[in-house]
Amino acid sequence: MAERLLTAAEVAELLGTWKTSGERFPRRLIAERRIAYVKIGHHVRIPASAVDAFIAERTVQPVTARRRPNRKVA
Repeated sequence: MAERLLTAAEVAELLGTWKTSGERFPRRLIAERRIAYVKIGHHVRIPASAVDAFIAERTVQPVTARRRPNRKVA
């Protein structure tokens, strides 16, 4: 089965940017070549795996806090 291709509006919805910027953010990602896309005629579609990869690359893992020893005040 072929991979699902998403419109810019669907990508914006997945990324949570639809309410603030509509399709602008996914289209900017395409224009800046920061996400993989497919051109079909004049239509632009983004593979679902490209959206998953975009999110995974920008996911920041939490840092475990190190406890500092108590310092005595002089």
